[in-house]
Amino acid sequence: MLDAIFSGISDTSSDLTLEGFSLCIAAALILGALLALVYTYKSVYTRSFAVTLAMLPAIVSVVIMMVNGSIGTGVAVAGTFSLVRFRSVPGTAKEIGSIFLAMAVGIACGMGYLGFAVLFALVMCAVSFFYAKLGFGERRNAELCRKLCVTVPEDLDYGGIFDDLFTKFASEARLVKVKTTNLGSLNKLTYEIVLKESGTEKKLIDQLRCRNGNLEVSCSMQTADSQEL
Repeated sequence: MLDAIFSGISDTSSDLTLEGFSLCIAAALILGALLALVYTYKSVYTRSFAVTLAMLPAIVSVVIMMVNGSIGTGVAVAGTFSLVRFRSVPGTAKEIGSIFLAMAVGIACGMGYLGFAVLFALVMCAVSFFYAKLGFGERRNAELCRKLCVTVPEDLDYGGIFDDLFTKFASEARLVKVKTTNLGSLNKLTYEIVLKESGTEKKLIDQLRCRNGNLEVSCSMQTADSQEL
């Protein structure tokens, strides 16, 4: 019984039938929709990416079925797919991993191994849900992490001038960027800090304004850079 479920429905060296083609596409679309739903769980995403992720397994499945064992066609298709990489912006590690997962499911469907495709998709979806529920890989005290931008006069020696405030309000603080602005008359300092207590941003900002001459101060949540993996 299991051998029948996990055996391929068609041989790649044989002619493609309408029944086999329809079954592979239907399975790829269903599994693609499942992968897209799992990806959107506790994730920031765009509608276009979710739709693309749902369609990707079916697209890859058709490509695999059309190649049908031809080495020359396979090389041409690989070259075509490589061009897509250079016309797309880098994504997050989760986006790239989801794309590879969808492609793997599409390849399995295109080869006719629908049982393995379903099993693989279900296992990976279950693992993704488990990691999301467990909070695997999340930074500790992420809700207290802030990105702090302080504008100071150009002639102000900013080295260590805010250390006592950071010691009072933050458990960690580091200067990550210095940028000149307003034709060089001002410096914009960017810090990454971890607050000791939630809700103390206003007190910190008020005391920073007393030090920087009431110039601009901004405080925001730290977000992962989309260019980084």
